[in-house]
Amino acid sequence: MRDLLVIGGITDPMRAALAPHFAFVREANSGIEYVLTNGHDGIPTDEMDKMPNLKLISNYGVGYDAIDAKSAARRGVLVTHTPDVLNAEVANTTLLLMLACYREILRDDAHARSGAWEETGNAPLTRSPEGAKIGILGMGRIGQEIARRLEIFSPEIRYHARTPKDVPYPHEPSLLEMARKVDCLIVITPGGAATKHLVNREVLEALGPQGTVINIARGSVIDEAAMVACLKEGKLGWAGLDVFEAEPKIPDALKAMPNVVLLPHVGSATVETRGAMGQLVVDNLIDHLTKGTVRTPVPECASLTG
Repeated sequence: MRDLLVIGGITDPMRAALAPHFAFVREANSGIEYVLTNGHDGIPTDEMDKMPNLKLISNYGVGYDAIDAKSAARRGVLVTHTPDVLNAEVANTTLLLMLACYREILRDDAHARSGAWEETGNAPLTRSPEGAKIGILGMGRIGQEIARRLEIFSPEIRYHARTPKDVPYPHEPSLLEMARKVDCLIVITPGGAATKHLVNREVLEALGPQGTVINIARGSVIDEAAMVACLKEGKLGWAGLDVFEAEPKIPDALKAMPNVVLLPHVGSATVETRGAMGQLVVDNLIDHLTKGTVRTPVPECASLTG
């Protein structure tokens, strides 16, 4: 039985499936060959230094920016993640946030609960998503799933990505120019140093006072302080946020804004989806232990699987 360093929590079904194969440990040591972590905690590079025999880091999540995958690959260490099984649920959450902003769900819920409907009459009108001009920052698997779901609203969809994709939507080489053309910007690009504050004050102001930003990616992609300032100053209209720069801390200013919808990083957090993610984490670990193969390596480690 091999030691498995577990960083963060795991579910009971994951623990039961792994227990016949691994002994769970909580601290790094030189004998560890396998690590189970998640997209939030990752694993510090100096922790990898303590494990010269490390073979595999199995990540519970599609995002892995908290793991230095390039460094791992140079060491001959495989990193796996859980793509595809959460695409649909993250896309569903994206539409939830967008509709909540467009139809002012927080404001109207408060109007109904407070008794204002009886006292002062109907709530003010909201906006329709029909025919909206939508820009998607990132057009990977989840971005494409979001776009497909958005089509029920007959929108004008365009996207910004590092390279054009084989999709039926126009590619915008400039994020700033795309922001000027759309009513709603959906952020679904990977986190990490390369995308830190990619959505800056200039981009947010380009969306304008009737614009909406939805972040379902990583909090680091948006300059949070600039977003707060734009919302306060009326230079940005609405925000629907599932992620934040210093999770789980959310700025008090955002909590106080009725035009901001906040979720506690639950984009894929359904019983069904988390179950599928957990099973893929388990499969990667057991497959490597028993057959020397993995199912879903991250791109940086693909060369180690051949």
